Amino acid sequence: MVDKMLHRTSFSLKSDLGVTVADGSDDAFVLVVLNYNVPKFVPVLWNQARLRICADGGANRIYDEIPALLPEEDADSVRERYKPDVIKGDLDSIRPAVRDFYLSLGTVVIDESEDQDTTDFEKCIAYIKDVDSNTAPRKVVVVGALGGRFDHVLAHINVLYKYPRLRITLLSDDSLLYLLPQGFSHEIRINCAVEGPHCGLIPFGTSSESTTTTGLRWNLNESGMAFGSLISTSNLLDDDVVTVVSDSPLIWTIAIRQSGEDICPT
Repeated sequence: MVDKMLHRTSFSLKSDLGVTVADGSDDAFVLVVLNYNVPKFVPVLWNQARLRICADGGANRIYDEIPALLPEEDADSVRERYKPDVIKGDLDSIRPAVRDFYLSLGTVVIDESEDQDTTDFEKCIAYIKDVDSNTAPRKVVVVGALGGRFDHVLAHINVLYKYPRLRITLLSDDSLLYLLPQGFSHEIRINCAVEGPHCGLIPFGTSSESTTTTGLRWNLNESGMAFGSLISTSNLLDDDVVTVVSDSPLIWTIAIRQSGEDICPT
């Protein structure tokens, strides 16, 4: 019998909900900031995260862009409040002034410039895995991973395949995505306040000979998928629970709901 893997987007992107996540909760997550434009809702995620890590130049993004997202507040006060817990990477992108600023506030800065075989994102994932397994959240939300150079985006998706047992979500202003590992029956519980209605299933790296879904407008029934043939894009939710069974790992992607859109499929 195939084991079931449950997926749900447990964070909120609305600042007026006052969501907090307890450290011991299954919904506790680590926020990782990469070196690309931060989504407009990062201040909200920041307050929900249990641990906040910047990958090298991601620290520049927090320093520069968070005050711009909160223009009615004093910029220096915002920078002190949105202080990363850890900055890690080869540190070839972080500006010296930004590094010194966060060091003065107590941020842990880890220089791994001797390691040129892994990306700064992977270095952050290694740090998360090294945290005490009894207390570390197994969910990771990553911003700054989608957009910019395409080879960078592919490298970020590759990390999902290297660490399939970690629940890593890549998140932008427009969409989120995560891996559905092979060998499970996946149940995706839709957070209708955050995500939908457009969605897709993508067979990255390897074809699928058989994928079956429920809960979509255009379901798959033991269907094959491959690049150069069928892939499931621009699909729509038809339920608030989607199930996926496949003979290969798949990327699940879903749009971030914009204000004014309908909340849930009927």
